Amino acid sequence: MNRDPVAFLKEDMTELRRSNLEWIIRYLEEGSKPHCIVNGKEVLMLNTNNYLGLATHPKVVQASIDATKKYGAGAGAVPVIAGSFDLTREFQEKFAKYKEVEASLLCQTGFAVNSGLIPMLVGKPDIVVSDELNHGSIIDGVRLSGAKRVIYKHRDISDLEKQLKEAEKGGARRICIITDGVFSMDGDMAPLDKIVDVAEDFGAMIFVDDCHGEGVLGDGKGIVAHFNLQGKVHVEGGSMSKGFGVFGGTVAGSKDLIEFCKNKSRTYLLSTAHPPGVVAANIASIEVVENEPQHVKAVWEHTNYFKKEVQSMGYDTGRSETPIIPLIIGDPGKAQELARILFEEENIYGTPIVFPMVARELSRIRVQMNALLTKDDLNTALSSIEKVGKKLDII
Repeated sequence: MNRDPVAFLKEDMTELRRSNLEWIIRYLEEGSKPHCIVNGKEVLMLNTNNYLGLATHPKVVQASIDATKKYGAGAGAVPVIAGSFDLTREFQEKFAKYKEVEASLLCQTGFAVNSGLIPMLVGKPDIVVSDELNHGSIIDGVRLSGAKRVIYKHRDISDLEKQLKEAEKGGARRICIITDGVFSMDGDMAPLDKIVDVAEDFGAMIFVDDCHGEGVLGDGKGIVAHFNLQGKVHVEGGSMSKGFGVFGGTVAGSKDLIEFCKNKSRTYLLSTAHPPGVVAANIASIEVVENEPQHVKAVWEHTNYFKKEVQSMGYDTGRSETPIIPLIIGDPGKAQELARILFEEENIYGTPIVFPMVARELSRIRVQMNALLTKDDLNTALSSIEKVGKKLDII
């Protein structure tokens, strides 16, 4: 057979480019800051998960340097063999106390938490009831589990209750409700207080992925603290790579949960542990959030100001309730063009978000606020976004 086994690679990429769905990767040449060098030019950064600006905080950076000098650059093994340091134990104890739970675990990434832990919590005899806009890592984790997946309408408690009633009739061994805490594309929050109320009636386990809430909501402690639900959410998945500005996934909850995860989650068990410098930086970032509340305050001040201004221009910001502010354009071509002109002509870096991350008709630029931005930075960005938006007949 005369067949090219990899011809589909070029064909698929050609179709993505034709449909304005290609992801363009640009490269930072210095730290993740509001003003940084990207592809050789200085730009104003509006699209980073580094909400509090801690990736370049002097205390966080110094902690990484000191630990690297003491312990070296790598961990050398997976955590359960020879890759766990006393630093890791210190982080896990500090993070658990910070989150007001019994115990916590530092995992490789937030994605690894979902893809590794969910398949251990539920299996074929179980039912997962999942928000329709949950992150892809949750979707993958549920698929790997083999559990029956039932979708409820986004943030719709009535539909959630309906699906739980049906699940209960089915005689599932376990019922697990899974939701993002903050939905990364729209910036809206799960109504976690209402979810907890409904879940208790059905004896359902609650798993919340709070990657975009930690460091931002609840004075930095996340969505569970925001709703004062400590002790009522069974599994809190999270990330040190967003609000805390460093790297790594987290699990927080009961001692039983953490011991279970240590022994069951394949992504945790079979992935090399974090470099010591990363762990030390994670410890320092928690201390900064605890001792310097001005960072959380600043990111919310910027959020409220920026959102009000772009809304007044006529941009659709959807359901945003957080420092994630989508500028929903609709057409993927226009979203790509808005981002291109902003970058090339206005020195504003805002990434277009297109299918498959969002529906084609909801293509957008996702803007994210940063505590290190100044009022002048925001006004500069707003002026450019208004000018280019009018030029492209978006507003």
